[in-house]
Amino acid sequence: MLAKLIDAFWVFLPAGLANVSPILGNKIPLLNRWNTSLDMGKSWRGKRLLGDNKRLRGLVLAVIVGALGSLLIQHVRTGTLPWPDGKVLLFGALLGFGALAGDAVESFFKRQAGIKPGQTWFPLDQLDYIVGGLLVAWPLAHWSLQKAIYILVIYFGLHLLFSYIGYALKLKDKPI
Repeated sequence: MLAKLIDAFWVFLPAGLANVSPILGNKIPLLNRWNTSLDMGKSWRGKRLLGDNKRLRGLVLAVIVGALGSLLIQHVRTGTLPWPDGKVLLFGALLGFGALAGDAVESFFKRQAGIKPGQTWFPLDQLDYIVGGLLVAWPLAHWSLQKAIYILVIYFGLHLLFSYIGYALKLKDKPI
């Protein structure tokens, strides 16, 4: 069972890396100027679709980090640096896109529920990127139910842990 947990950790790590990349990308001055909101300022029922915290730069960065992260993880797991494999890059890009797409979908419902940006909506804030990554990468991964559950449990726990660490490092305003 430990081997299956470790495998679940490694296979989904590009989504976890992609999920934090917008926070880190926001700290890079050159990227910080790329400020286009994903919802282009549009509203529905008098409420913003996603809000100002969801930016195109974060989505693009997440796709790049997911793709490159999957190559790096393949290198760590195999001990070799293979020539970039299109399927590995695509898988990582899908995980990165799915992580941010899941977050954006959750933000839409959060805005419609009247929850302000930055305000916690537990546990959906912690699950959105996991579910998004699992769904978007499914055509390549064909997750078993067991692996999907392992991924959910592992990355939910890691999200809580790293959110608190980000808060302690003053990268986030709230611990959860």
